[in-house]
Amino acid sequence: MSVIKTKKRDRISTTRLIALGFALIILAGTVLLSLPIATRSGSPNILTSLFTATSATCVTGLAAADTYQNWTLFGQLVILCLIQTGGLGFMTIGVYISVLLKRRIGLQERETLHESVNTLAIAGVVRLAKNIVKGTLLIEFFGAVLLAIRFIPKFGIANGIYFSIFHSISSFCNAGFDLMGINEAYSSLSMFEGDILVNLVVSALILTGGIGFIVWDDVARNKWHVKRYLLHTKIVLTVTIALTAAGTILFLIFENDGVFADMSIEQKIIGAFFSSVTPRTAGFNTVDTAALSNSGKLLTMVYMFIGGSPGSTAGGVKTTTVIALFFYAVAMVLNREDINMFGRRLTDDVIKKANAVVMINFTLAVAAAMVIMAMQPLLPISDVVFEVLSAIGTVGMTTGITRDLNVISKLIIILLMYCGRLGSLSFALVFAKKGSANSLRLPQEKIIVG
Repeated sequence: MSVIKTKKRDRISTTRLIALGFALIILAGTVLLSLPIATRSGSPNILTSLFTATSATCVTGLAAADTYQNWTLFGQLVILCLIQTGGLGFMTIGVYISVLLKRRIGLQERETLHESVNTLAIAGVVRLAKNIVKGTLLIEFFGAVLLAIRFIPKFGIANGIYFSIFHSISSFCNAGFDLMGINEAYSSLSMFEGDILVNLVVSALILTGGIGFIVWDDVARNKWHVKRYLLHTKIVLTVTIALTAAGTILFLIFENDGVFADMSIEQKIIGAFFSSVTPRTAGFNTVDTAALSNSGKLLTMVYMFIGGSPGSTAGGVKTTTVIALFFYAVAMVLNREDINMFGRRLTDDVIKKANAVVMINFTLAVAAAMVIMAMQPLLPISDVVFEVLSAIGTVGMTTGITRDLNVISKLIIILLMYCGRLGSLSFALVFAKKGSANSLRLPQEKIIVG
């Protein structure tokens, strides 16, 4: 058996292990949230518990019940633990605990961690895991301290500290869960619509969590020596800045006479910036998502589909996937054989994987939307498409139809969130059969495309 074939089998086996791990975490979360102590009513709903556990573990944020008004402190802490575990990845946390206990990390664990974190190589993956956990806790701590400046005066000392920690973790992990139901159910961060501090801190946490752990490590090692950065880091940072800036400008234009109509110039800029950041893929909102203009909703859906970057707490098809396909299209138009970026040439397997990821995500989203609309024809098509893209992108934004979905529709959304957290290609590999070693290849023949 060739080395390539062996690696492919190992990859599929590792992917199944990761998929099983997340499934078991969701199951455990569902059991805990189904306990009477977890809900304020004392009468838990199994489907709501499953939906919430999946949304939290997959760091999505779609909610079948308001987090504050439905769940007790115990239930909220379960959700918070699921968010942290889902954001960092259970393998990262497991390896970090093993390091603390001075246990030896075997090759199988390193391979699984490599696949889970989505690193470029196995070498140094244990060191990266330690840095991920330490860096995450440090960033979340500073985020909580800054949010406490607003939350303590608003909610009191105890609630203010707790809310600051909860929203800092939820923001960094791109989860989108909030406790603002204390003021109004499903209101997210709308009460802080024009608050510069809250908007900037939450946005910074979202972006930091969404650029990926590999980028963190690369920047930390090379500091301001940009030329030494990996090609991956250069692409992620460039695309993230470009998408954020472009989104801010477009939201200012699209919503100037819409949801931003009654705001001051300063509030409009803050609102546009936050609206550009949160669809990739945090799920918070400071303005009514359902009230967005058609162009604003479409832009949000595009950003939800793109998502964050590989090896991060964010979902979506990823920034590197989109930019690789964009430059591939440019190369085709200019009749260039190579796809060059930042003085480097992309390999063919990168383009193949990017095509597969986009097609699988698109196919799953369209299929899910069609099934939901067939079962619930009264739901607006734009709202259904918005919901499925939010689910598969692990975003958590909604126009408000989550609670109106029937049992089958909610199960479909649950599956999409699970798929989005694993990654669409990884999700497909879970069901792929192991290939047999066969050197025979079928004859080639051209077809007409385009």
